[in-house]
Formats: sequence, C-alpha cells, structure tokens
Amino acid sequence: MQVTLVEAGPRLLPALPEDLSTAVLDELKDMGADVKLNTMITEAQPNTLITKVGEEIKADLIVWAAGVRTSKVTHNFDGLEINRTNQLVVKDTLQTTVDESIFAIGDCAAFTQDDGTLVPPRAQAAHQMAKACAKNIFAIFDNKPLKTFKYNDKGTLVSLSSFTALGSLTNKFGKNPLTVHGKFAQFAYVSLYRMHQHALHGCTKIGLIILVDKINRYLKPRLKLH
Repeated sequence: MQVTLVEAGPRLLPALPEDLSTAVLDELKDMGADVKLNTMITEAQPNTLITKVGEEIKADLIVWAAGVRTSKVTHNFDGLEINRTNQLVVKDTLQTTVDESIFAIGDCAAFTQDDGTLVPPRAQAAHQMAKACAKNIFAIFDNKPLKTFKYNDKGTLVSLSSFTALGSLTNKFGKNPLTVHGKFAQFAYVSLYRMHQHALHGCTKIGLIILVDKINRYLKPRLKLH
C-alpha cells in the first residue's frame, strides 16, 4: 500500500513547534509515505485529486482532513462575538466579550494569548480552561475577583498510528523541552489518553474500558475485509 500525504502549507502540523513538524515529516518518509508540501488541491474527482498547478494524484481511497472548525451552533447565540471559525471570543477571564455571565472554554473559545496567537484547540488547553472556569464561577458566587487564565503548554505528543510516536515534553518552567520518540513516546501518549479518560469516567469505568480494549485487541482481526 502506498500512502500519499498532501499538505497545502509549507510544513505539517503548523500549530506545533517547527522542529516537531520536521521530525514528523522525517518519520513519515522513513515509513515510506510520499509527502507533498506546498501542494494545494483545487478539485476532487473519482480516484483522482487535481492540484493547483494541474497535477493529477491518483488514489484508490481519498481521505480529506480539513482542520478544526467549531460547530455553527454558536451562531444561534445572538449578539455574542464570534470569529471566522465559529469560536466565541472570550476575555482573559474566559467570559465572553459581550455577556460576562457566559463563559466559553475548549475548542469553542477563542482566547488570545500575550503573543497574539490563539490558545490551540487541544485537550490539555480544554482541561486547563475547565479548571480556571470552575474557579471563576465559584469566585462570582463568593463575590471574589476573577483570575485571568494563562495557558501552560506542557508539550506535544503525536501518534503515528500503531507504528510509532514522537513529541516534546516541557518542564514546569516552559524551558528546554525534551524530545521523545519511539516506545517511550508511545507509552507517554497512551498514558496521557488514559488520564483524560480517567478524568471523564472515574477509576471503575476506566478500568473496564482498558479491559474491553485489551479483549477487543485480542479478538478482532487487524484487517477487516468485505
């Protein structure tokens, strides 16, 4: 099987650090993937993609990944400030800019950082926002001043299916990130995923989820043919 990855921009994973993008690119090439950067697709036909310069890319299976965009349901909230990706624009307290009685967190919130960039739509950001939002809601009930939110990037882990993983982990001071790859990165990725599941479901249910996952991995075939 030959995999061709087409990216319109100059590098993969543009929201992540450039050195990590380069590492992912090198890893994909080592795995045999044909990566085409700076290649914009203007038309899709059955089993064929047409680039901006007229090149035809043949494929038996085409998967289109168009990035992150918030649901248009936010347009139903009359009067609130919304950006071009349907996110609710919030202040540094995570309150919406128009109505301070409404908070927005996670992927649906557009929070501008000190450097002018938006907080990325990632699980760790949503987790940190949720904690800050809860504290500010309690502060309102207790007639206390609200605290400003500051995103702390604890690093990035990228899973390349079951083949490998890589990423960078940041210490609590945000300096000297540690680059990880291979089995250790895969273990860190799975551990982080299980931590998110634990936060949502609790100890008992996450234990059952892990057990079911292991049983399914043993019973289900790796390749399903029809």
